[in-house]
Amino acid sequence: MRAFLFPGQGSQSVGMGAALAGASGAARDVFDEVDEALGQNLFRLMQEGPDEELKLTENAQPAIMAHSIAVLRTLGVKLADVADFVAGHSLGEYSALCAAGSFDLATTAKLLKLRGQAMQAAVPVGRGAMCALLGADLPMARRIAEAAAQGQVCTVANDNDPGQVVLSGDKAAIDRAVEMAKELGAKRAVLLPVSAPFHCPLMQPAAEAMRDALSYVVVGPPSVPLYANVTAAPERDPDTIRNQLVEQVTGMVRWRESVANMAAAGVDEFVELGGKVLGPMVKRIAPDVKVTSAVTMEDIEALAKEIA
Repeated sequence: MRAFLFPGQGSQSVGMGAALAGASGAARDVFDEVDEALGQNLFRLMQEGPDEELKLTENAQPAIMAHSIAVLRTLGVKLADVADFVAGHSLGEYSALCAAGSFDLATTAKLLKLRGQAMQAAVPVGRGAMCALLGADLPMARRIAEAAAQGQVCTVANDNDPGQVVLSGDKAAIDRAVEMAKELGAKRAVLLPVSAPFHCPLMQPAAEAMRDALSYVVVGPPSVPLYANVTAAPERDPDTIRNQLVEQVTGMVRWRESVANMAAAGVDEFVELGGKVLGPMVKRIAPDVKVTSAVTMEDIEALAKEIA
């Protein structure tokens, strides 16, 4: 069995998609359609930068999605013929739903632009922060978060793999978590260069904005089940998926469990489209599975031969 995976924020880089668009008309069409939907030249920003502008949440989110879908369209397969499940890390969940036909491309781009703007606006710059705990599992990360909170918000945002958990919350609480992480058993803690504290209760205004936006959008049943971030379980019901996308803004990304549960369900091959970030996490969660990443034309051609 095979699952297609879609990366989240942090996998953007200046130059992304440029060579692919030069080699693939299908990829060019994706970038053109996203530009038209957003009324901005996002693809030029992806190709030329500046990096600071591409990193902005409202640009990075639709850019990463567009890149993943461009890879998929270049691959030229019907998703349900080659994959049993899809999953995406945070914003990658939207890419996964677009790939599986729950949203069309233009709708996905608009939702992610709005999501990025809403997440950025939810917390004043400088009030929130995030940190990665390395060499820490989920129970240890929860202990560190609890000790550091001291009346402020400090929660687990991403349970990425057995040795990497991300905390999110008020800046002072996250600073305390970084200071005390080592003495509480983590190998080390690193502040993340993010502009807002994602996947924590401080994001509630963004969750409400997404609830409103998603209420106007048609969500179709995905052609293959989506392993949802907030439940780490497969889902096909459109109304449930809509609610899960709202919960996901403030909820923990249960990535480790999602991958472990897919492996337990019989998935022995994971394919990451548009990035090389999730593959190493997958190998740390399920060492015996096969992992493939497709980013370049060369990657896509090799993958096409393999899954034909």
